[in-house]
Amino acid sequence: MTGNRAHPFEPEAERPPHPAPAVLARGLTKTYGERRAVDGIDLTIGPGEIFGFLGPNGAGKSTTIAMLCALTPPTAGRARVAGADVVRQPQQVRRQIGLLLQDTALDADMSLARNLYLHARLHQLPRPLARARTTEVLELADLADRRHHKVRTLSGGMRRRLEIARALLHQPRVLFLDEPTTGLDPHARARIWHHLTQLRDRTGTTLYVTTHYLEEAEHCDRAAVIDHGRIVAVGTPADLKAQIGEDRIRLHTDNDTAAVAALRDLGLRPARTGDGLTLRVADSARTVPLVVAALADRQLALRALAVTPPTLDEVFFHHTGRSTDTDPGTEPLESK
Repeated sequence: MTGNRAHPFEPEAERPPHPAPAVLARGLTKTYGERRAVDGIDLTIGPGEIFGFLGPNGAGKSTTIAMLCALTPPTAGRARVAGADVVRQPQQVRRQIGLLLQDTALDADMSLARNLYLHARLHQLPRPLARARTTEVLELADLADRRHHKVRTLSGGMRRRLEIARALLHQPRVLFLDEPTTGLDPHARARIWHHLTQLRDRTGTTLYVTTHYLEEAEHCDRAAVIDHGRIVAVGTPADLKAQIGEDRIRLHTDNDTAAVAALRDLGLRPARTGDGLTLRVADSARTVPLVVAALADRQLALRALAVTPPTLDEVFFHHTGRSTDTDPGTEPLESK
């Protein structure tokens, strides 16, 4: 029956009435001269999904957003966002998306409500609807009690929540957030993610979030890791970590040199670290009792032991051979 299946890039009216992907890209590519910023990526993101796009600065995250938001045309490949083709229907794409950039565009000397109302009018919302939506999104951002305060009085986290609220004024089907927590302290970052999760649950909006903080993928339904313009891994956070398939055991004894010999007798391969030894094992629950028993047999005192599961930074290192701390350069969100 595959011959009757509609092509994903057929016009909306010709496709079957099942829910279409919120974002669909095939072979999406962007080159600037000799440099290939995005190199043939494929993406399928479902309606209402929180999708993380992870990687270091310069990996291609912002360039991908620019193409998906119809801000710059792809060099090759195709993409549909909220059912509209980014090349053939750019205005329709822009009407159905919200976009939060890294740099603020708020007027610091205006009140929160005035900032939002003017932005709603720029989206051509009628005055009564603009006022109503301003009130609604301020409540959604938990900022209703500050509606008459000037923006400059807000903390960094509050400003980001206000910017998210502004991006929701026209009720977009897909909200793109480019590094929404950059520059925020850990508490503010956690609150932003709590806010984003509640936002998706209450509105059903698809959230596409780029970040170089790999631990933030824990808040996503699925995530893709991008490096040098190519997607190197995609899946749920649990699936991504399962690709590593090993726990890490850190331990320290009163004689780590003797402990190395004892652990090697168990068939383990300990590595020396600055504060003891590290083991990578498939099943820490089975291995830890064997390690403790082996050290006791050698009369070695165990001073510290900790077990940690794989991290998403380790997933990135596994696929790329480098850490996200590496900064190959900045990546502006615009055509060059």
